[in-house]
Amino acid sequence: MRLPNLLEHESLAEVKQQSSSWLPLLAKRCHSDTQVFLCSLFAPVCLDRPIYPCRSLCEAVRAGCAPLMEAYGFPWPEMLHCHKFPLDNDLCIAVQFGHLPATAPPVTKICAQCEMEHSADGLMEQMCSSDFVVKMRIREIKIENADRKLIGAQKKKKLLKPGPLKRKDTKRLVLHMKNGAGCPCPQLESLAGSFLVMGRKVDGQLLLVAVYRWDKKNKEMKFAVKFMFSYPCSLYYPFFYGAAEPH
Repeated sequence: MRLPNLLEHESLAEVKQQSSSWLPLLAKRCHSDTQVFLCSLFAPVCLDRPIYPCRSLCEAVRAGCAPLMEAYGFPWPEMLHCHKFPLDNDLCIAVQFGHLPATAPPVTKICAQCEMEHSADGLMEQMCSSDFVVKMRIREIKIENADRKLIGAQKKKKLLKPGPLKRKDTKRLVLHMKNGAGCPCPQLESLAGSFLVMGRKVDGQLLLVAVYRWDKKNKEMKFAVKFMFSYPCSLYYPFFYGAAEPH
């Protein structure tokens, strides 16, 4: 492995820390060559000269994975803009499995915002990577194009992490569940009771990152909410972002 790598990481510790935030994207299997592309950047082969991924490889992975990232409010990062990589030639890494369909993950096709980790650590990591966290009731759900809109009840909401939310945001809380119109979400089969929702504010729109049914008897959830501000978020890098600055 060559250091510094193609993303200018200078130590194995830095490579491990930065690359770990891309593991959720690999788990989604949005493109057959995602692992090849990321490995070529994070762990390049140790030769006299760096071997870059071809531009076509970058473009293929971006086409498959960028829509999923955008559903969480993360644009394709600047460090991975495909124009930075060479046109196809014998000295760059070309598409390997792009002619094959990406293997579907061995899980149900639940909406991405609904298949989250329910351990205390998983909850707190989601809180770290979200701009805001709210305990709320949901009055109704509407379908708008390919998205699902969660419209909060006027009352019965508690801002656990207000972040960038302004008064006008909370007065009529509307969360956009990107690409959520056609996929199942077990948590939202009934709107009775309260929900723990996490999201990001992007271009004035509130994007849903994760939704959980509020369960006051759930020890993991109680622990996460109680200690969310003492969790070491400075060590956590936002979901899908390999080069973001720590919080």
